[in-house]
Amino acid sequence: MTSHQNTQTMKPATAAKKLGVYLEATPADFQEGVVSRTELNELQANPPAWLQELRKNGPHPRPVVAQKLGISIAGLARGGITDPLTTEQIDVLKQELPEWLQKERATQAEVRKETVRIKERDAERARRDENA
Repeated sequence: MTSHQNTQTMKPATAAKKLGVYLEATPADFQEGVVSRTELNELQANPPAWLQELRKNGPHPRPVVAQKLGISIAGLARGGITDPLTTEQIDVLKQELPEWLQKERATQAEVRKETVRIKERDAERARRDENA
């Protein structure tokens, strides 16, 4: 039996997600092909100009928009944001700070505090169990 190594490939949508870019804004050859793990690693290590431009100015996919605004993806939807946004549009939202964005940021802060509290509680329980 001979073993041969298959090249691991992924769909363009998966590669775009891993790169943090909006697929529809990528070049046609990226959208129409498949991306190998090696190619993905090369894109991450040495991003071409189109990738640098997309990461800097967008349009950005919803996970990136949510992260840049400091809210959850669900919070974006509650705020009526369903389309990709450019960096400029995100900056305008940050400056205008609409009521929905303020509320979502407060909600996200509470979620983060609760996550830390639970993590600390679980760590304390683990310490007690070790000493018992």
